[in-house]
Amino acid sequence: MTNSQMKDIMSKIQMGALSRRGVLAGGAATAAMTSAPGAIAQAATSAPTASAQPAPTMPVSFEVNGKREELTLDTRTTLLDALREHLHLTGTKKGCDHGQCGACTVMVNGVRINSCLSLAVQHQGDKVTTIEGLGTPDKLHPMQAAFVKHDGYQCGYCTPGQICSAVAVLDEIKRGVPSHVQADVSARPQVTNMELRERMSGNICRCGAYSNIAEAMEEVAGVRA
Repeated sequence: MTNSQMKDIMSKIQMGALSRRGVLAGGAATAAMTSAPGAIAQAATSAPTASAQPAPTMPVSFEVNGKREELTLDTRTTLLDALREHLHLTGTKKGCDHGQCGACTVMVNGVRINSCLSLAVQHQGDKVTTIEGLGTPDKLHPMQAAFVKHDGYQCGYCTPGQICSAVAVLDEIKRGVPSHVQADVSARPQVTNMELRERMSGNICRCGAYSNIAEAMEEVAGVRA
């Protein structure tokens, strides 16, 4: 605080124009202002500077829908973003991006995964199948055709993940992979409505087409009359 500022405050106190509380508030404000430049300078000096180095990248090679793909990616890139942003396979959807909705489900080496939770560089040499690799508009996969027949979708946003998951579920049952609803996990699982619902529980449909999805799966499995 300068001498002139101090004299001004003393003059106001003598004239009764400034209360004790005003003096304290003014002093605190002045102290903060006078210390601020030093604090700002210190913070600027101690703050880490942004790195000029580019993000680390890594080459990755995998097979997507039967085609070998070679990419060089930021090591933080998820498989989902590699498919959508780099290979332009936008059938696989980004829903929650937290592995909770299943919209991003794809199959890797025949096993379904949430592609938003998996880094692309983890899949060196793997075989990835997305909804585009299951069938085409002219030649639908049996599961795709069954979804159409049984109206297993409404808005369609979750449908690619639902279909990929449904195909993988029937393969899981065929391979004898147990589930939480089996009374005896050592027994061979059967294609029942309860079994399908349990295994598909990680794929969320906000439109509520669950019954139709189960019917489509039952038809493909050959257990629906």
